[in-house]
Amino acid sequence: MASPQLHFRYAAPQLTEALEDSPVVLIHGPRQCGKTTLAQLVCAPQALRWQGDVPSWFKPPGNGERTKGQDYDYLSFDDDVVRAGAEADPMGFVANLPERAVLDEVQRVPALFSALKLAVDRHRVPGRFVLTGSTNVLLVPALADSLAGRMQIVPLHPLAQCELASGEAVRAGGFLDALFNGAFPAHRVDPLGNQLLDRIVAGGYPAALARPAGRRRTNWYHNYVDALVQRDVRDLARISALDALPRLLALAAAQSAQLLNVSALASPFQVSRPTINGYITLLERIFLLDRLPPWHSNRTSRLIKSPKLHMGDTGLACALLGVDAAALAKNRNLLGQLLETFALQELRRQASWWNAPCTFHHYRDKDQAEVDIVIERGALSVAGIEVKAGATVRNSDFRGLRKLAKAAGSRFQCGVVLYDGEACVGFGDALYAVPIRLLWEPADLRSV
Repeated sequence: MASPQLHFRYAAPQLTEALEDSPVVLIHGPRQCGKTTLAQLVCAPQALRWQGDVPSWFKPPGNGERTKGQDYDYLSFDDDVVRAGAEADPMGFVANLPERAVLDEVQRVPALFSALKLAVDRHRVPGRFVLTGSTNVLLVPALADSLAGRMQIVPLHPLAQCELASGEAVRAGGFLDALFNGAFPAHRVDPLGNQLLDRIVAGGYPAALARPAGRRRTNWYHNYVDALVQRDVRDLARISALDALPRLLALAAAQSAQLLNVSALASPFQVSRPTINGYITLLERIFLLDRLPPWHSNRTSRLIKSPKLHMGDTGLACALLGVDAAALAKNRNLLGQLLETFALQELRRQASWWNAPCTFHHYRDKDQAEVDIVIERGALSVAGIEVKAGATVRNSDFRGLRKLAKAAGSRFQCGVVLYDGEACVGFGDALYAVPIRLLWEPADLRSV
């Protein structure tokens, strides 16, 4: 069977830059999002399980000419023998590693982090170890702290829509640039219509996208969840009822983009709310679920403090819910939820390579005014995004954004209602209606 296409990844330049600065670089993200392929392409092409010419977008580290010293040995801890050796003698395993090595799925051997710390402290050179991890080590303080100051994290998500749009780099961060510049030029585009539904249902996992749409792609997503539960969750925690996790994930998919309701998630199971909350945390640690915290301001105490729950990928959500594009078109409520999740995850993916750190929130007050996505850039800038499944925008659709602007004061930069329409139009006071396709077609924002 033909290998999946090697799509452009905006994280590739980040990785090559990190290798010049840090002794340890961790490529961090869910299984099957492309971490191994990216690590092999940049550092260990001899191990790449893909046949064909090196894609034109790839630029090797350094001056662009690969040398013998830039070739890394590749080891995967999904290999039972390699993992057993590392677990038996972590110090000896690291001591016997070559000068440069890629260590794949390193979270499967937690004891290795301390051994890597000692090795780096004895011989500190940039780009010595490249790690990949499918568990969020930032939520495991003992692992994160052991390499503090020695490790740079390069986040990698499933494919963003702008990565799927072209084999070459388009203008990275164009939407976020426009958002925080507070200006979207007048522009007209064709609505996406059914293409938008297809994108939501497809998701962003490269291996799933390599399959035909429909049953075969859905089967991949179900097998993916089963494999994660049987392998990664077993490594993280002792859970007697592992079969409950796929059911819980399907319930969470139906709650995507809604306020987290642990009681509703717990009701079908014979377990307590704290237990379900622990399961949700586990699913967050393997990047299947995403808790979106509320945005707070000292200007008002009338804000809802509950987080929103989002699926990590809409393709996975649709597969678990058993809906295709046609079914999604008939269920407007579910379409609205998954479109909001789709927009959030696209923005998160773009923010991971943007030129400034961002944090994501939602806004809702006790008068039910809300903003689906609030993005803070540092401590000084705030922008809001409301997501609509319809093809029209009215002045009333900016109610929540105007309240957010008032609460944020001088920090507020811009508010956008994303919709599947034709025109990019200003509504005054740095508020805009923007066609959703401009979220991943930033070349159309060149005049900003």
